[in-house]
Amino acid sequence: MSLLHYLHQVSLTTVATGLIVVSVLFATGLMLGTRFAYGVDRLRLNNEVAGFKFAVIGVFYAVLLAFVVVAVWENFQKTEGAVRDEAKAVVDLHRISFGLPAEAGAEIRTRLLDYTKHVRDDEWMTMAEGKPSGTVTKDLDQLSRAILDVNPESSQDLALYQQALKLLAGLTDNRYERLDSSDGSVPGVLWFTLIVGGLITLGYPAFFGSTNLVAQILMTASLAVLVAIALLLGIVFDYPSRPCRSIKPCSTCRRMRHHPDPGSLSARDGF
Repeated sequence: MSLLHYLHQVSLTTVATGLIVVSVLFATGLMLGTRFAYGVDRLRLNNEVAGFKFAVIGVFYAVLLAFVVVAVWENFQKTEGAVRDEAKAVVDLHRISFGLPAEAGAEIRTRLLDYTKHVRDDEWMTMAEGKPSGTVTKDLDQLSRAILDVNPESSQDLALYQQALKLLAGLTDNRYERLDSSDGSVPGVLWFTLIVGGLITLGYPAFFGSTNLVAQILMTASLAVLVAIALLLGIVFDYPSRPCRSIKPCSTCRRMRHHPDPGSLSARDGF
């Protein structure tokens, strides 16, 4: 089962809880195991040397983790922008269709409403598994044919037709951008490095010995929680369309379904 498929089956709360619990149990369990196996006095001999090495490992892992989080955050924002631009193209194309010949304009509006409905109700679910919706692909093909079949009857129709083609291209490009980001942007080898690096970082407290057992447990658990939360950020931003809906189905698509008349699309609706 792939990571994306697994994330589709569980909630964000479950993923977060699982990451934190596993991290804390691993770090504190290993620390307690070495403490009782070798004794506090023997482990305290490592404190000075192990502390220096742990600082180096901690800095290295923090830089690597920060790089990944920043990278996926930028991709998240890019995807969010593509969703907004796609929605804007839908609304603009809907408005322009009223200036085209009546029959062609009505056909375009019908295809647009089908497209937005199926994006919201169908493709957002398939995107959570990293796949496009065949229904939406068919809707886009039908919309393209409806626009290409327009026969401009005047210079005004020609100008609107050319603008409709530009909007269609923008809608298509932004859809592909949205789909490309749905299955994550971080390579598997980088996730492998992050996970192994996290295990090494969480395992290092096992080389230290403190006379205060409770304090050492709390410090180790706190480190585990921080690492788990940082990894959670990477997962959420790398898979923006998973069931937790980091990026929501565009509100424009919802409004388009309820406001077929361009006169009802006012500035207060955000268009």
